[in-house]
Amino acid sequence: MTATTCSAGPARVRSLPVLLATEDDAEDMGLLAPDDRLTCHVHGRWIHQCVASPAHVSPVTRHRWCRGCRTELAVAVDELTLRVTMTCPRCGHGSSPATTRLTAACRASLAAERAARRAA
Repeated sequence: MTATTCSAGPARVRSLPVLLATEDDAEDMGLLAPDDRLTCHVHGRWIHQCVASPAHVSPVTRHRWCRGCRTELAVAVDELTLRVTMTCPRCGHGSSPATTRLTAACRASLAAERAARRAA
């Protein structure tokens, strides 16, 4: 993670628009990997809110993709428990390093949104 999503000192709570702009800038400067974003530059939302969109499926990088079944992974996001799962509807598996990173980003996104709501 980078300074935009994790810091050594107390965590700074940022609103969605501020974090979107911050992450856009950090990504443009090469300081933030696209997989580590908590926000979605395509949809302008928290990543956990739009991760189920077909725009977040990539057979090439294996984001939300089961190579063996050649199938898009199903997504379940539970905002109460902060649980995020992505599984293949055919074989029940389909994990990849890319999907693991996306799942971690969704969990962090859920926590960041919750913190921003509490701070508001």
